[in-house]
Amino acid sequence: MTYATGRMVIAPLGRLIYRPKIEGKSNVPRQGPVIFASNHLSFIDSIAIPVAAPRPVHFLAKASYFEGSGIKGWMSREFFRAIGAIPVQRGAGQAALDALEQQRLLLAEGRAVALYPEGTRSLDGRLYKGRTGVAFLALETGAPVVPVGLIGTDRVMPVGAKRPSLSERITVRFGAPLDLSHHGAASSGRARRGATDEIMSAIHALSEQELAGQYNEVPAQNPIERIKQVLPHERL
Repeated sequence: MTYATGRMVIAPLGRLIYRPKIEGKSNVPRQGPVIFASNHLSFIDSIAIPVAAPRPVHFLAKASYFEGSGIKGWMSREFFRAIGAIPVQRGAGQAALDALEQQRLLLAEGRAVALYPEGTRSLDGRLYKGRTGVAFLALETGAPVVPVGLIGTDRVMPVGAKRPSLSERITVRFGAPLDLSHHGAASSGRARRGATDEIMSAIHALSEQELAGQYNEVPAQNPIERIKQVLPHERL
């Protein structure tokens, strides 16, 4: 009920205030499971996509947004529920696998989910190398991937800003759905990497960002973490 009410209120209000330029809306399947794979520039990306999409969209958000106490904690929980957020413990290893499983279950119910293959926000505006979790979900579930290019969200709400600007406009571009099944099975690392690169190429064509050519990773906190980042391994 919270999400249904929020979508009826927040989506029209967001379109009224920010007048987003929405392109390719007809590319979005109206029914069945679908994965929105987007570039990630700002906190408000997870608001911009549900506001622009012609169907309900769910995404994962940090569990801490749902765990506060008092009035502030209640407002935070209700806001994130209203925009389709589902709490998840973020991180690598088992936490990443648990997040993928939550998204798989949503897709199994025929819902739409939004994910960011880069993993975290780009602080310099470049498009970083994609992680393979999105491709795994697509190959495992058979859900089509709709690439999304967000433009201007970093100007509306830059990293560190406490409130969004009202003087900037954003553009949301939905690309044609991608059927990634030709890459192979989800169990194949080569298939996951190839599908991920196809997704990122489609996002790049829509967002027109400069390519970073590397993963967007938080600086390692200790020597062990630095070694892990240097060694070849799959980023989910």
